[in-house]
Amino acid sequence: MTAATGITAYGCAPDEAALFRELATELDVEVTMTAEPVKFTNVALAAGNRCISVGHKSRIAGPTLAALREVGVRYISTRSSGHDHLDTSCAAGLGIEVGNVHYSPDSVADFTLMLMLMALRNARSILHRAEQHDFRLDEARGRELRDMTVGVVGTGRIGSAVIDRLRGFGCAVLAHDRHPTSPATHVGLDELLRRSDVVTLHTPLDASTVHLLDRKRLATMKPGAYVVNTGRGALIDTEALADALESGRLGGAALDVLEGEEGVFYVDCRQTTVERSLLTRLQSLPNVVVTPHTAYYTERALRDTVTNSIVNCLNFERDHAAWAS
Repeated sequence: MTAATGITAYGCAPDEAALFRELATELDVEVTMTAEPVKFTNVALAAGNRCISVGHKSRIAGPTLAALREVGVRYISTRSSGHDHLDTSCAAGLGIEVGNVHYSPDSVADFTLMLMLMALRNARSILHRAEQHDFRLDEARGRELRDMTVGVVGTGRIGSAVIDRLRGFGCAVLAHDRHPTSPATHVGLDELLRRSDVVTLHTPLDASTVHLLDRKRLATMKPGAYVVNTGRGALIDTEALADALESGRLGGAALDVLEGEEGVFYVDCRQTTVERSLLTRLQSLPNVVVTPHTAYYTERALRDTVTNSIVNCLNFERDHAAWAS
């Protein structure tokens, strides 16, 4: 009888820990868990395990990766679709393989449509007024999706799921992707920005997409257009976006991710002052909706991320069974 595969899971919230415990027996793995993110001071928890599972909420830099390599880690499975929080080049140089996970694209796609509709119907302003018992109609009338052109940037699993949902609203849809696979009408990015009333971002973040929507590109968008971002915060030059919104050139924004969100999102800041000027600038605008990187967070997607993170580790161990440690 072979020994169960050992995995160390870092950054486990209580709901993730419960799933790891449930799935450990089902998938025949032994999981060492900690609520702390992986860092230089706790890499010893991974000693004896070649595979670890990490969350996306904390960055993993070179010194931590080198320390993981020293205790025998050869594979990192991140419980996210992106891995921009990991120094993947450094990991590769150390001989550590990095894998991401697929989870239900419907979680982010549903949330994207919700944010889009909230922006178009001035939901933030309406809800705020209702909470103050001001039940008059808002001076600004909402807009209907069927009258609009929506530009989808990035047509992978999530972007394609967004396009599927948009068809039910009767709006025109344009798409842009470096490697188009969706049956949508694909155009160049600059053309998409010029023609779209709403632009929604679903492309991965890498060196080529940092500030994909920079000041110059934001200036080419339709006057009164809306920006929706459930991808990664750094896809947008946030200062340029804030300027365009404050000037009235853009009609609104709905952002589930934000440049510099680390240390603020996922933290209870009610008793502290948030020293992030761009965040407070955006939140001061009635036509901006900000949510704390929660689009992915559904029961189905959470189970998918934990399950597939374990499966990634098992596949690595199977493929490298003869690899000398």
